[in-house]
Amino acid sequence: MRYPSGKSHLWAILAHPVAHVRAPEFMNPWIEREGSDAFLVPFHVLPEDLEAVAGELVRVRNLKGLIVTIPHKAAMARFCHELGPNGRRTGTVNTVRIEEGGRLVGEMFDGLGLVAACRAHGIEPRGRAVLLLGAGGAGRAIAFALAEAGAARLTIANRTPEKASSLAREVRDALPGCAATAGPADAIGHEIVIQATSLGLKPEDALPMDPAILSSDMQLFDIIAVRDTGLMQAARERGLITVVGGRPMIEHQAKAQIEFLAPPPIPG
Repeated sequence: MRYPSGKSHLWAILAHPVAHVRAPEFMNPWIEREGSDAFLVPFHVLPEDLEAVAGELVRVRNLKGLIVTIPHKAAMARFCHELGPNGRRTGTVNTVRIEEGGRLVGEMFDGLGLVAACRAHGIEPRGRAVLLLGAGGAGRAIAFALAEAGAARLTIANRTPEKASSLAREVRDALPGCAATAGPADAIGHEIVIQATSLGLKPEDALPMDPAILSSDMQLFDIIAVRDTGLMQAARERGLITVVGGRPMIEHQAKAQIEFLAPPPIPG
């Protein structure tokens, strides 16, 4: 693998915690294969420090982009000077381009990545009933993307029910063809379960739902990329054939993120 030079575009991935972040492991080789002269480095940033850190990072002249993950996606959107279509609709971003003068242009690619990864693994949202666990930064993007992909019914479960209700209303207003509602983390009556909370980042995390109500004809996609989560393991024990972790979601959105950040080509 090649290493950056003084002419390379540097990108920072901002997270808390940061130990779970795997994106640099496959994105840097991918960036090189795409022929782009850029390099991604993880930064551990606490939520209360995000605004100050972002304000200082833009002063690093060869830092040209930010990739944002848990728990910074909504907060980072508020610091951007301009948002792309998905960023405006969801109020979240996971990719920020740093332009001249420190101008921040943000967009959200989580939904695009999730739907593409689902379809690549035989999980087709169109016409189906989906239970979405989580209404945070990733959950918001995924909710709109599932509705746009043709999900017939979307139930959003969240630790704070009001947040789920608000998101369901926004999805209905934007995409009335999808029957979006807030509800409990109950998979009965659903064909697909999408786990979009942070639960599972740590081995000791509680399960985001009771796996006893999963049945073998359901499909599960858990966006946690660091490991097979407890929910994934329990789902397999329940006989689910299609159980997918989060790495494919990251991989499927990587190309769009690289294009958005627009790095220069590797010098010939």
